[in-house]
Amino acid sequence: MAAHRVQDMMRLMARRIGRIAESLSDDEVEKFVEEILRARRIYVLGAGRSGLVAKAFAMRLMHLGLSSFVVGETITPAMSRDDLIVVFSGSGRTKTVADIAETAKEIGGRLALITSNGDSRIGRIADIIVIIEHHRDEVKDDGAEFEIRQMMGEHKSFAPLGTLFETAAMIFADAVISRLMEITQIDENALKDRHANIE
Repeated sequence: MAAHRVQDMMRLMARRIGRIAESLSDDEVEKFVEEILRARRIYVLGAGRSGLVAKAFAMRLMHLGLSSFVVGETITPAMSRDDLIVVFSGSGRTKTVADIAETAKEIGGRLALITSNGDSRIGRIADIIVIIEHHRDEVKDDGAEFEIRQMMGEHKSFAPLGTLFETAAMIFADAVISRLMEITQIDENALKDRHANIE
């Protein structure tokens, strides 16, 4: 098996993410930004690595002064009709995440899905969909959870588990924060004032 320099792998991933950025729909992205600005409260949700991306996004929203919460945390308040839930899910069909997304819709909340699969269980009920990465490896079993995929380890390409979805989603989320900073005219000093100071 050929050895590759870590730096070369980073450059390859960066090029792939650049192509993903070019493929994003301006309309989808703008609708997503508008939903965030319109929402009374913003809830984020994801499983596995997507869940870590969701938590990082919630933290940045809080730094902007927006009311944001991570679904499942002990201090997360009840959702209402004026609220938005942002779901990060590459497959759009992870059962635990889809169940919660459906509950949020039943409550009357708005649903934004960040995904590589718009034609999915969550995609079919979403108000806004942003397609991040089109070339995620297919999971043969539609009922497969992300945990099963991770345990089985589908190493079909240079990226772990055959996907750059989570990395691209993280960069997308940070870029959205930068756009929100422009719109709201909040500078970095204001973000620093809200940064955790008791760690």
